[in-house]
Amino acid sequence: MLFGDQHVQTYRDSNGEQGYEWNGTTILLLGTVGRKSGEPRTHPLIYRDYPGRDGSYLVVASKGGADNPPAWYLNLLERPEVRVQIKDDVFTARARVASAEEKPALWEYMTQVWPDYDEYQQKTSRPIPVVVLERV
Repeated sequence: MLFGDQHVQTYRDSNGEQGYEWNGTTILLLGTVGRKSGEPRTHPLIYRDYPGRDGSYLVVASKGGADNPPAWYLNLLERPEVRVQIKDDVFTARARVASAEEKPALWEYMTQVWPDYDEYQQKTSRPIPVVVLERV
């Protein structure tokens, strides 16, 4: 998570006017349902539009290169219907892992805005997934 619950609430309350831009990149809020708790969870994540696919967005399940994937990723694997907020646009999306064919180009595209993803991948033996969020 890039910042705490208070920042998530500020993003929501300001319709992304505060919190959308972060360290030279942009943030969306990803809402998942906890796979164990069943409780709603919100995760601020770096994102980009999926090039050439209107209404589709990309996030990276890096967790800073940790050996275990982030909880939000495990949650969406179990329940791929998620809630997304980009500024004042709140919508339902279906999450899926980018295919082996898609991933190389999408990885490169994401590292253009967050070069540290390459460093994170070097820290772990687990392949870090690129996740596609498709508006439904």
